[in-house]
Amino acid sequence: MITRGDLVLLAITSGVVGGLTGGVMLFAGMSLIVEGANIGWVLVLPAAPLSGVFGWLLARKLARQLEK
Repeated sequence: MITRGDLVLLAITSGVVGGLTGGVMLFAGMSLIVEGANIGWVLVLPAAPLSGVFGWLLARKLARQLEK
């Protein structure tokens, strides 16, 4: 059975990991774009969707525990 603590841990972990990953990609991409390197868009565009993937993967792991 999934407890409230598991859900809180999922929310905090996915928020922190997703925010850090997306933030670093956004920072690196924007600094490249400001310097004139168009390759920075490769980092900026997938930053938000990739940061959400971590929460999705953690939620799938938690859902597997519910099936047992």
